[in-house]
Amino acid sequence: MTEQKRLAAGDRAPDFTLIDSEGAKVSLSDYRGKSVIVYFYPAAATPGCTKQACDFRDNLAELGESGHAVLGVSPDKPAKLASFAAAEGLTFPLLSDPDKAVMNAYGAFGEKVMYGKTVTGVIRSTFVVNAEGLITHAFYNVRATGHVAKLRKDLKI
Repeated sequence: MTEQKRLAAGDRAPDFTLIDSEGAKVSLSDYRGKSVIVYFYPAAATPGCTKQACDFRDNLAELGESGHAVLGVSPDKPAKLASFAAAEGLTFPLLSDPDKAVMNAYGAFGEKVMYGKTVTGVIRSTFVVNAEGLITHAFYNVRATGHVAKLRKDLKI
């Protein structure tokens, strides 16, 4: 497998502007002054990604009370994200990164091993960005199930 750039705690989070499920532009810089959890997932409405999104949805109040906003990013088009959000009652922004530029900037797209084979795709990843725009936590190759519980534990929420 080829080596790809990975971000770590202390790195400046790459800024971005993407279109959300409602067609509005959302920038990471919109959240300056707040903590934001940015998570990357392969595809809306698939079993693992649905489980993960619903887990964030179900923990959104506690995350919000602790000062964390949540942004989900996938390569899906805004219309698919809108349908996914409506079907699952997701109330946090889902952002479209069809050219995978943001995923590449975060090291969340590249080679990974699936079922014993090396493939290229979205690497399920989560980043916690503080109020100053610095990454405080970077998680790569996370599991869809149980990740939010681990995240809450690591963030002491």
